[in-house]
Amino acid sequence: MNAYHKELSRGRWFEFTFFEQMANIGSEVIRALSWKNRNENYSRRAVERALELLELTIEDGKNKSNPSRLKELTRLKEVFIDYFYFENQFGSSEEGWKRYFNPFTYASRRKT
Repeated sequence: MNAYHKELSRGRWFEFTFFEQMANIGSEVIRALSWKNRNENYSRRAVERALELLELTIEDGKNKSNPSRLKELTRLKEVFIDYFYFENQFGSSEEGWKRYFNPFTYASRRKT
């Protein structure tokens, strides 16, 4: 797998809030979904970028130290890989992915 986010992987990613991280992952997931039936290569690259960001998020100390968050992230990775690379045994749907990630986008934009 290619390294797509070199600058982020050098540490900048860890400065983002959890909501910002998830919103960015969600952007790649939505991009992968939108290309899924139109351009396999574009979709595959978006999936790889999403997985790279998800791995960085899992490795982030603020997420690793939170057991419930870490469990959610690792389960998310499992279900995501199943949906895009295997037989979708968890029954994920395009609409379900959008419902999951959209709240993170809204939360990341809130300034409180």
